[in-house]
Amino acid sequence: MILYTCEQKKSTPRFHPCGKAAKALDEAGYEYEIRTVRGYRMMPWTWLHRSRDRAEIKELSGQENVPVLVLDDGEVISGSGTIADWAGANPASS
Repeated sequence: MILYTCEQKKSTPRFHPCGKAAKALDEAGYEYEIRTVRGYRMMPWTWLHRSRDRAEIKELSGQENVPVLVLDDGEVISGSGTIADWAGANPASS
């Protein structure tokens, strides 16, 4: 399982989308790899290279925003709310 996040990773507060997704996966008992991508939407100096930096995300999910979760079976879940909902409904088996 891979969670793609911005460069803030898990250290972001719960209200940040990447932090919300990571915390939901943690609370559901999942172990996962974090891969960070560059190209913040709100930072104009990253816009020039954003498409290049987020090409893998776009290929996986059809859009450039993170967080994106890729399950072990290849299913892709995009967006912090959707990831949090999925984690809550599918806790890791012990």
